[in-house]
Amino acid sequence: MSESGLFSYHLDYIWTTIDSLDIDYWRWVVWVIYPIIISFLLPLCILILFYASSIFLHVYHYRHSLQEAYTHDFWDGARKTLAALWDAQGWIWHGFEIDGIERIPSEGPALLIYYHGTLPVDFYYIVAKCLIEKNRHIRAVGDRFLFHIPGWRLLLEVMKVTPGTVQSCVSVLKDGHLLGIAPGCNIAHCGVREALFGDELYPVMWGKRLGFSKVATEANVPIIPIFTQNVREAFRTPSITRNWLRWVYEKTRLPIVPIYGFFPVKLKSFVGEPIVPGQNEDPEDLAKRVQVSMQELIKCNQRLPGSILRALVDRLDFLQIQR
Repeated sequence: MSESGLFSYHLDYIWTTIDSLDIDYWRWVVWVIYPIIISFLLPLCILILFYASSIFLHVYHYRHSLQEAYTHDFWDGARKTLAALWDAQGWIWHGFEIDGIERIPSEGPALLIYYHGTLPVDFYYIVAKCLIEKNRHIRAVGDRFLFHIPGWRLLLEVMKVTPGTVQSCVSVLKDGHLLGIAPGCNIAHCGVREALFGDELYPVMWGKRLGFSKVATEANVPIIPIFTQNVREAFRTPSITRNWLRWVYEKTRLPIVPIYGFFPVKLKSFVGEPIVPGQNEDPEDLAKRVQVSMQELIKCNQRLPGSILRALVDRLDFLQIQR
């Protein structure tokens, strides 16, 4: 049979199949189940209204500090408004808490090193808490690809996220600011390898990258490690594609990885003891000390391997139910 004949055969088969369908029957089925579907969806509107009300009240709670911020600086007010919204979302969806926030200095510079989950939503909540409770904004280093996402540039500029070099990071710290970095790859590709190719065993995938320790040594500032419990259970990447996509990333630096989740698991951040660079300490030795501290935070505060189901059960504490 020729190609044109084969095509005509398949086309005729498709039209015959379509003609054999009882369109009126399926319309009747949809008409019958439509009210049932609507009856299940309508209660979600009430749920959305409840959540919107909770978020509004959470933001309204900070109305005086927001008014003061807008009076002082327009963008400062915008940052605090976003902080209140993110804080409300983290509180409602994840029961977010932070243990040891007093270890983040109320004044003066510090380098915050955080474990990078698949998506660093925990760091957004930490930034929000710090801005609301300590009136300090944590500047951050982000991967370069973020600055090529349409519509994100203004947000990144207002939130003081930069692609960062060692010298620019040192400059930020010497100006007395807080700076957050997720090690892994280099400073310009902040934490991507750990974020996308880690797993439920919570490996610390920093390799031999020393950028953050060079920054801390040159700026002579303390390093504060931060780990968030269950951060890898909130979002995950499929294990079946992980090895191949990691090869693609190493060759192209394109973070092309499917992500699933946004599960309402319990998230709790733990702020470790500050690590002060020793006089004339080698950056490699300092990086090892920070890595050991991060691994200890994981060991003490995370059940391994991580489990989405157990992380969901952890929300029972938020509901004040004794287990």
